[in-house]
Amino acid sequence: MRHSNEMPIRSTLRVCGANARRMSFVLVLLMLPMMAAAERIKDLASIAGVRSNQLLGYGLVVGLDGSGDKQNAAPYTMQSLRTMLTQLGIVVPPGIRLKPKNVAAVSIHAELPPFAKNGQKIDVTVSSIGDAKNLRGGSLLMSPLKGADGKVYAIAQGNLVVGGLSASGADGSSVTVNIPTAGRIPNGATVERTIDTLFDKGNHLTLNLKTGDFTTAKRMVESINQAIGAGAARAVDASSIQVAAPVDPSQRVSFFSMIENLEVKPGIVAARVIVNSRTGTVVISSQVRVSPAAVSHGNLVVTISENAAVSQPGPFSRGDTAIVEQSNVDVAQESSRMFLFNPGATLDEIVRAVNRVGAAPSDLVAILEALKQAGALQAELIVI
Repeated sequence: MRHSNEMPIRSTLRVCGANARRMSFVLVLLMLPMMAAAERIKDLASIAGVRSNQLLGYGLVVGLDGSGDKQNAAPYTMQSLRTMLTQLGIVVPPGIRLKPKNVAAVSIHAELPPFAKNGQKIDVTVSSIGDAKNLRGGSLLMSPLKGADGKVYAIAQGNLVVGGLSASGADGSSVTVNIPTAGRIPNGATVERTIDTLFDKGNHLTLNLKTGDFTTAKRMVESINQAIGAGAARAVDASSIQVAAPVDPSQRVSFFSMIENLEVKPGIVAARVIVNSRTGTVVISSQVRVSPAAVSHGNLVVTISENAAVSQPGPFSRGDTAIVEQSNVDVAQESSRMFLFNPGATLDEIVRAVNRVGAAPSDLVAILEALKQAGALQAELIVI
């Protein structure tokens, strides 16, 4: 019989205490096929030493409509503005205090891709580090971007594209859409220095699996050796494969173009149950199995309702009419039914059993934790 991959789970709301706290939970079931489909090597692994590098810089955004940093709140903005003017040959007298309301100090970060050459353009992200309210309409002045070694690898400059906006009225009311204190500059930085890679060095290259797995590494070695020849590839460990490569860089490009398009069936992942404690999301892989176990799960529901009653004083008592709060507390124990997990119960059987008793996703989390403690859950339980 064929079963659907989507199993509905009923969500419940509980009222606890006087604050009527309500929480909603979402259950996500990941139904993986018993046999993984073939994937390209380029989707499963990357070449060791061929990676992007992060760049970071500091600069000034000018041209703001009075939404820049305040004079007293961000003194480094005024200091940076004074230094910039001095470098441009403008001497600011010591007694004059600049008012940088149209200027904002910002941090700049970008990602330098592998094989980037001098003169190529990369995108940059600009974020306010002071108390500027809005960067919309601003322009970033020339700012160097440095790598982890302290060397300058790119120069950024250009007009910002800000997706957020903010507006305020004279009475103090304001509205903000998205984040107006951060923006991007497409092609806003020019690469000034290249980074050497290991791609054109040595007589072999190493493929690093994005998810280490002995079975996947073994199958990848077999696929490469079948396409190129015996002994061309060998597994170093569960996440690294060493491949003999031509010495000539031009031949090496064609060689790895062929390698990365070979298809490999990755190994089936280990059985895992992942619980997000903040959102209530539960992900269960298809390899999860349950040993014979009986489960009984019930819930205690407490409902508190408040009613206002009017108390009238007696005749000629000179009393005052008062409103008296009356609380009604109702405690109900939901019916608890026991269900049995047969030996080697699959994910489909687990979901069906939970659905039959009407358990909510939050109840499923409690059931899975109890099964793990009892040694009946044959999977790794991960709480994030």
